Amino acid sequence: MNVDFGLAIRNFVGPNETPDAGEILRYAERAEALGFESLWAWDHILLGVKPAFPILDSLSILTAIASRTNRIKLGTGILVLPLRNPVVVAKVLASLDHISKGRLILGVAAGWYAREFNAVGIPFKQRGRLFEQNLELLLRLWTEESVTFEANGLNLREAVLLPKPYQKPRPPVLIGGYVETVLRRVARMADGWLTYFYTPEGFIKSWTKIQAYAQEYGRDPKALTATNQLAIYVGPPKVEADAAMRQWLTTEWDVASWSDSTIEHAIRGTAEECVEQLRPHLEAGVHRIILIPYRYQSEQVELIAREVIPRLSA
Repeated sequence: MNVDFGLAIRNFVGPNETPDAGEILRYAERAEALGFESLWAWDHILLGVKPAFPILDSLSILTAIASRTNRIKLGTGILVLPLRNPVVVAKVLASLDHISKGRLILGVAAGWYAREFNAVGIPFKQRGRLFEQNLELLLRLWTEESVTFEANGLNLREAVLLPKPYQKPRPPVLIGGYVETVLRRVARMADGWLTYFYTPEGFIKSWTKIQAYAQEYGRDPKALTATNQLAIYVGPPKVEADAAMRQWLTTEWDVASWSDSTIEHAIRGTAEECVEQLRPHLEAGVHRIILIPYRYQSEQVELIAREVIPRLSA
């Protein structure tokens, strides 16, 4: 099966660190040179109190990357859609699609961090409803000649958003999340699913549900795509790499205990061991894997590109 490989970027870091924009741009340029399909930015406005996690705005850093690259696709993994005014974000995203000449992939989700919603004045308990409203409105602004809509303080009267996105009819939209409501939302509203830290077994379970829901809604399941985000550490044998990977994942990352997302997904070990751990993901039917290199080290990116992906392609 033909699977695309993307890379996560380091716009999100652990406590007591600061994202380095120049370093991210150099990383992005090298990723394009090495042939990766896409780059993906994390998204939060505020995250954590003590400790707090620094994060550069996803759309700002992707716009900067767009100006320094030519071919590599640019994705949000994911954009917390209810936090943003849908009209404003439709304009910003359409502009990013033009700046990149049609390389935007929009990953969106409803969000999970209540403090973040409270800080920007968005009711946390209404995030699911607002997500659907905002996504529907964004898509209408991108594809319809004019839009009339009134709800929740928004009042559009034959509103015209120009220019439309560079991609026609619009950029692809992936929805992220784990619960049944989200899986149905993917099947009903999106071009695909974007998940995080899933084992092949966990992925198959939810992907099968999404495909069944798509049929239920009268959509072609084969038209949907699936993307999984996986942490990877290429280097010492798995038995030695395990402790370092676990320490990184448990201190800088979070998984929802009630979901199939788990640090046990982690790919680690020699190049050969990493290939063997990745093969079941390919066999599970995933279309794209976004790799999160161990601590975003440049040598990890090189090893993945030169020692891991070619073996999988073979």
